[in-house]
Amino acid sequence: MSASSLLLALLGDARLPSGGHTQSAGLEPALRAGTTSAEIPAYLRSRLHTVTRGEAGTAVVARAVAADGGDLAAVEAAWAARTPSPALRANGRRLGRGYLRVLQTLWPGPLDARARTWSRPVVLGLLAHRSGMDAADVARLVGYDDVQTVTAALLKLEPQDPLVVTGWVNDLLPEIDRMAAQVARFHAPEQIPAHGAPLIERWAETHDTTTERLFSA
Repeated sequence: MSASSLLLALLGDARLPSGGHTQSAGLEPALRAGTTSAEIPAYLRSRLHTVTRGEAGTAVVARAVAADGGDLAAVEAAWAARTPSPALRANGRRLGRGYLRVLQTLWPGPLDARARTWSRPVVLGLLAHRSGMDAADVARLVGYDDVQTVTAALLKLEPQDPLVVTGWVNDLLPEIDRMAAQVARFHAPEQIPAHGAPLIERWAETHDTTTERLFSA
């Protein structure tokens, strides 16, 4: 199957049964910590250039390694080394299991026994390889999915005009494209970006022990 805009739309659709609806991409703990709705566009941009860029780079590298018949465990290890928060690592692997089900149902094939321990970006890289999605598109998918996850969660946590929120997403599309173009050339684990996001990591750890919450992460 060749990659297409419809395939990208399918995988970016919030209705895809991948477990993404359980996530807020760190927004819920950010709001608890005092972040206001007016600050959400800046939060989206900050994630895009740190956490999300690292995950997009991981997915691109996983795609390249899978295409070469290499060991995806090395990509997983590189992602984990760049994700210091145990809560974020656990959540990434939980989402990875959801995408693994999508992969094996729609694009079945031989699978490493360790695959259930792989993170979302590594599984997405393998999915991109099997489905014929190119490197830039899988990076766009990661960027778009992160932005939409945050904004969809905001409408549940602090309801407001959905068109205003959609405008924030639209404003970020050029930045998602630029980020995708930057990481699309990566092919080895050591090239995966390593950007610090200590506040997001601290919020994730705090949220992991919060007893009353709407989202798992």
